[in-house]
Order: sequence, then structure tokens, then C-alpha cells
Amino acid sequence: MTSIQMPQLGETIVEGTILKWLKTEGEHVDQDEPLFEISTDKVDTEVPSPVAGTVTKLLVDEGATVPVGTAVMEIDDGTGGNGAAGSASSAGDGAAEGSTGVTSSSASAAAPVGTPPTTPTPASASAPAPPAAAPLSAPPPQAVATQTPPPAAPAPSGAGAYTPLVDRGPRSQILSPIVRRLAKERGVDLTGVVGSGDGGRITKADVLAATAGGAPSAGTATVTALPTAGPSAAVATHPSVPAGANEDVAPMSHIRSAIAQHMLASTTQTARAWTMVEVNVERLVRLREAAKASFQEKYGVKLTYLPMVTRATVDALREYALVNSRIVGTDIVTPRFVHMGIAVSYDAGLIVPVIKGVDAMNTVGIARAIADLAARARAHQLQPDEVQGATFTITNPGPYGSLASVPIINEPNAGILSLDAIQKRPVVVEEDAIAVRHMVYISMSWDHRLIDGELATRFLARVKHNLETWDFAEDLGL
Repeated sequence: MTSIQMPQLGETIVEGTILKWLKTEGEHVDQDEPLFEISTDKVDTEVPSPVAGTVTKLLVDEGATVPVGTAVMEIDDGTGGNGAAGSASSAGDGAAEGSTGVTSSSASAAAPVGTPPTTPTPASASAPAPPAAAPLSAPPPQAVATQTPPPAAPAPSGAGAYTPLVDRGPRSQILSPIVRRLAKERGVDLTGVVGSGDGGRITKADVLAATAGGAPSAGTATVTALPTAGPSAAVATHPSVPAGANEDVAPMSHIRSAIAQHMLASTTQTARAWTMVEVNVERLVRLREAAKASFQEKYGVKLTYLPMVTRATVDALREYALVNSRIVGTDIVTPRFVHMGIAVSYDAGLIVPVIKGVDAMNTVGIARAIADLAARARAHQLQPDEVQGATFTITNPGPYGSLASVPIINEPNAGILSLDAIQKRPVVVEEDAIAVRHMVYISMSWDHRLIDGELATRFLARVKHNLETWDFAEDLGL
């Protein structure tokens, strides 16, 4: 017997929600066949089976949110016993191939809820199995009973430093790493926050709601609890109005709610300003038209303008590093690397996968990375760690016909660049002649707390210069 547990899909993920069961009790399942869909505060994804066998029990209801490591399903794989050894081996093999890390009831499960997640280590065949979880939506009684607050390790006083929280429920003492980080960055005193999560747990939405409401800095904050629990409560801005006769009503998805919370937090926590330049991309258009067929044949991905714009933007970020920075409290943090967020539209809304270390890539590498992340985003196969950590973001509404856009900053970034539609327009060229050229508006929303108008304009001018003068043919291996 193999016990399937809620996987830990990223270092900051402490729980997941069962969106939909893809298998029923008594149904046969093959190895690597999807078992269920789950949602975290980052992504929705399918979880594959580490073994082949027959589903014997579904231990959690659809819609239930349970901690990482909670048993959610049992599969009879024909091995007898609790299946710890065989399942651990399967999970280890899957992890090497980039699977979601589903484990059996072995020591390869994630760290206990309530402790900061750590990088998982391979499970041994002799690892003991934890107690079986109670069925349905509630967390196992054993898990709740053994949860303890994180130790009060010595830390600087002030926002983000751990102090014992008020006991407002069995999970009110549990803080995920992302909640701690957000509280520290935004100066929220968590001792005054009433959690809306299961068992009184303080969630990311609670911290965002506290800051959106203008909560004062740590030590003086008095934060009111959300009016109701659930993902929509943190973003409700108007009183509920009953639906009319010709109106459809549907609850917000987890992803839509997360987008709403993030966008609202950005508009209330940044001093957004906006600057635009017009770029002559005639050379890029001619290069792409001449090379797109051979490029796809050689590298297996389509040649678009976005990798070239990304490459030019990375160069500008190196020159004007403050645009690549973020504000943490009263400090300015400037990375010595560029992690580029690329906004991707998909069926659940908008998601921003991140190309880590993009400053070390050429245009071909960037093109492959964008194609890979976009494809997996639309297939709901991204891991949570792949949608966080961006130091700057690019959005590309141009293919949908947008001429000029004012995007919301992807906090905690200081700026987001928008690539709009390329169009033929009459322009003045050499010797005051008028000619038709392919032109595009490239704009940036930027945080005026960190960036001033001169810097924003110089940065965009550098991007414009790169796109109009660089010879991308060599960089594309053509």
C-alpha cells in the first residue's frame, strides 16, 4: 500500500488545496498518471502517481486545504504493507526527472508544518512511516497536536523579528517563510494580526490586507482581522450585491484571488510613475523575417522579438542597477544578478515565471527559457519556486494589439517594462525624409520611491539604443 501525501512544491509552500480528484476509489492508475489537481498561493498543477495500482481511499475532500506532508490518498500497488520502501524509491526517481516530488508515507515527506521548509534529502528505504492521516478535510489530529511555534531564536528587534504570537487557534502560531518575509518588508507586527487561515493561521493575504489598510510600523500596529475567511475576503472592496436574473456568479479561483491581492498590494504600496519611448525596430523585423525558419529548425523554438528585447533590457539593467533593486524597510537591496520575470497569459489569468540568472544567457538561451516557461505555465506544470524571485519584469501585450499600456509593478520589483505592438508608421529619417518603418512603443511603470524620472528615462533610452543599433545576428548564431 502506498500513501500519497500533499507534496511540497517549493521552499515557501506549507500547504495546498485539492482542487479536483482525477481518480476515484476503485479506479486503476498507471505510474506517472495524474491523480489530482492542487492549488497553492503560487500555481495550480497536477500531481502524478509515483506507482501503478488501484486507488483504495481518498482521504481529503475536494476544496480542502491541508498541510504539506498530509496523506491525501492511498493506492494499493500490490506490494502489501504500507509501501514505504517502494514508494520512497519511486518518489526519488521522479524527483530526478523533475517531478512534483510526491512521496509515500516515508521520511521523504516535507518538514513538519510550522517549521521553515528545508531542501529535501533523498529518503532511505528503511525510513519509518508517520501515522496515517485522518480522512476528509481536517488536518490529521496527530499533526495538529504536535505542531509547536518556531523557536524564538535571537534576532534583531523590530518588524520581522519573531515574538510569541497570541494563541488564537491551533495553527495561529504557524508562520510560513513568505509570511515572515512580507511582514518584515512591510513593517507589520504579526502579534496584532488575527489570522484568517485554517486554525487561525496568519496567511499571506492577511499581511497584504494589513498593509493595504495602511497599518503602522511594527510595535504600533493594530491590525483588524478580515471580515470573513477565504481568498476573496482580502480583496473585497464593495459590499456584496445579490446577482440579478441575467447574471452568472462563480467564486474566484485561487489563482485569480492571488492575482487580485498582489495587484491591490502593488497599487497601495508603490508610488507608480510611467515613461514611454518609441523605438525603430526595422532592423529587428527584417532579421526575424529572414532568420525565423532557420532559427526554429536549428534551436527548436520560434524566434520572437521578446528574447531580443529581454537581452537589451538586461544590458540596461547592468548599466542602471538601481532599476534592478528593491526596497526592504528603509534599505535598498541591489542584486548583482538579474532574475527576469516574464508575464504569461494563460487560462487561469496571468502568471509571471522567472528566468533565473538571465544576465548570463545569450539571446538563444533566453528564447529557449521563455518558450519552456511559457509552455509549462499554460500546461499548469510550473513549480512555485519558478514564479518568485524576479528582480525585474517584462510584459508583452503587443501580440494582442496593445499600442501603449501602463502595467502594474510586480512588487517587490522597482519597475516593469511593457513591449507593445509593432506597427508600420511614417517617421522622419535621415535628412528630414519621411519613410515607413516598423515602430514600437516600449514603456515602463516604475516606483518613484526608488527611481526618479531622469533614471527611468536614461534606462529606457539605453534599451532603445540597444534595440536600434545592436546586430543580433551573431548573438542568435545566424
